[in-house]
Amino acid sequence: MFEIDLKKYKKYDKPGPRYTSYPTAPQFNESFTHEDYLDEIVKTNNEKNLPNLSLYFHLPFCDTLCYFCGCNMIITRNRDRIKEYNAYLKKEIDLLRQFLLPNRQVVQHHWGGGTPTHLNPDEINDLASYINKSFNFKNNSENSCEIDPRELTKAHLEALRNNGFNRISMGVQDFDEKVQKAVNRIQPEDISRQAIQWVRELGYHSINLDLIYGLPFQSVEGFAKTVDKIIDISPDRIAVFNYAHVPWMKKHMALIHPEDIPAPEVKLEILKITIEKLSSAGYDFIGMDHFAKPDDELSVAMREKKLYRNFQGYSTNAGTDLYAIGITSISQLRNIYAQNFKTEKEYYTAIDNGILPTTKGYRLTEDDHIRREVIMKLMCNFELDFREIENQFNIDFKKYFAWGLNNLTEMQNDDLIDVSDNGIKVKNMGRLLIRNIAMNFDGYIERKEDKAKYSRTV
Repeated sequence: MFEIDLKKYKKYDKPGPRYTSYPTAPQFNESFTHEDYLDEIVKTNNEKNLPNLSLYFHLPFCDTLCYFCGCNMIITRNRDRIKEYNAYLKKEIDLLRQFLLPNRQVVQHHWGGGTPTHLNPDEINDLASYINKSFNFKNNSENSCEIDPRELTKAHLEALRNNGFNRISMGVQDFDEKVQKAVNRIQPEDISRQAIQWVRELGYHSINLDLIYGLPFQSVEGFAKTVDKIIDISPDRIAVFNYAHVPWMKKHMALIHPEDIPAPEVKLEILKITIEKLSSAGYDFIGMDHFAKPDDELSVAMREKKLYRNFQGYSTNAGTDLYAIGITSISQLRNIYAQNFKTEKEYYTAIDNGILPTTKGYRLTEDDHIRREVIMKLMCNFELDFREIENQFNIDFKKYFAWGLNNLTEMQNDDLIDVSDNGIKVKNMGRLLIRNIAMNFDGYIERKEDKAKYSRTV
């Protein structure tokens, strides 16, 4: 069983990045412009081994506000506003296509939000068919969409399926009614089960369900009941996220009262029992917050050490160029990150002027490349071979990372990791503190250049 020493874990409870990118988003700056982004797009077209494409579409609109939400979303029921936004997504597609070689294949395609299924079935069909006509999709591409069962009809799912979507992700958070009321997301169990039934009837290949622990009024016993119900539903993947209470970033989170949030030791007990239950039910523990059935692509990628991490979390499509379309979305090419404008007005103005709607970004240095590789290997594989990094980047690992390796002594003494002359292996308990481990290889933290406020690691 998964042993957790609560006193030991509380000792490491501090703010830290989630490392969906390195460098992290607070390092992005406005000196990086649409011209820098365009220059990098053209360069990738000339690479000998042309990277495949991953597409992300940000659909920010929601019907109601969930108090726990950390996404970039807009609450609206104005269909004209949604229609206008979708029209500009098409315009951004047209702009981007001018600079991409038409033979580049899309291997991954994801709609996130917001609530993509806040679009009605006709709007889904219109946008998805435009995307399909605009890009060259590989036959077995992974096409996924986030759904909300509260306003979902079978027609929504039919529209997605008819346009090639084969994976669905749905937030459950917690089936406990008191918890749902506290976060303003009333989602009865029966409508969640109905949505899953429709997904299966329509032949989708994979179902992911999201849970969140650390929400108001959650208890070990209550969350255990939710986990038992999730096991009964039997999704292919399960994500179990630690609620990040960051009201300084998301003002609506102030509607959640801190005194109602479970104490760190309760959160750890919730996580412990969740890991035990899901592991006993046959799920593999993937990364720091994902679980998957043994035959799922995530489990296979983990075993083959091919797991990857980007802004959408853990993925099996390493080496792709991620092009993100829509407000606030972040594109990731090998050497750069580029983020779109955050407001509709700025986004529309840029597109009307015929330029990619980039508000800021970042060009990686050689040091960034080295540290990104180290951090991503730790986050995905839970082990690191020093010689592999040395051969790849022509460095002396122990000299280059002397500061970080010195900081790991306490974690090694606490039996969280094993550091040898050849590398690092993260033990079971250490996996839950992988963010803390990765922080020791973050150059911005080492140089005290990172002034951002982050959620806590425990």
